[in-house]
Amino acid sequence: MNRTHDIEVAADRASGPTSDTHRLRRLAVTGSIATLAAMVATTFAAALGRAVGVDFEVPEGGETIPVPGFAVVTGFFSLVGVVLAVALVRWSARPAERFVWTAVSLTVISLVPPFLVGASATTTAALLGLHLVAAAVMIPTLARSLST
Repeated sequence: MNRTHDIEVAADRASGPTSDTHRLRRLAVTGSIATLAAMVATTFAAALGRAVGVDFEVPEGGETIPVPGFAVVTGFFSLVGVVLAVALVRWSARPAERFVWTAVSLTVISLVPPFLVGASATTTAALLGLHLVAAAVMIPTLARSLST
């Protein structure tokens, strides 16, 4: 055996199942905290929007989006992002890079529906902003966690 092979074997043992379990657990905890932070941030921003006169009325259904609804939707899709990050840790050689590309792509796609529902310009702008608030919390936090 040569010294390089010994170092590789030691590195493989150090990053074995125990290390993977700790990494996944740390990612899940970080993701859960980021999810709560994104929920608070979007709910606060939605409440602020409502306070300055954004009605969040969606004409297609004739309904107004309630402020707590933003927390629920943000929480759900943020947890989907955490699951995606966990999957990438397990099955990708470059999980941070893949996560950022995927999350940014999905964020861009999520910006389309506010234009399609026929809401007022202020509601559309507020909805776009709320999508970006959640993305600004989740994507960097999970990307940093995947990089370490």
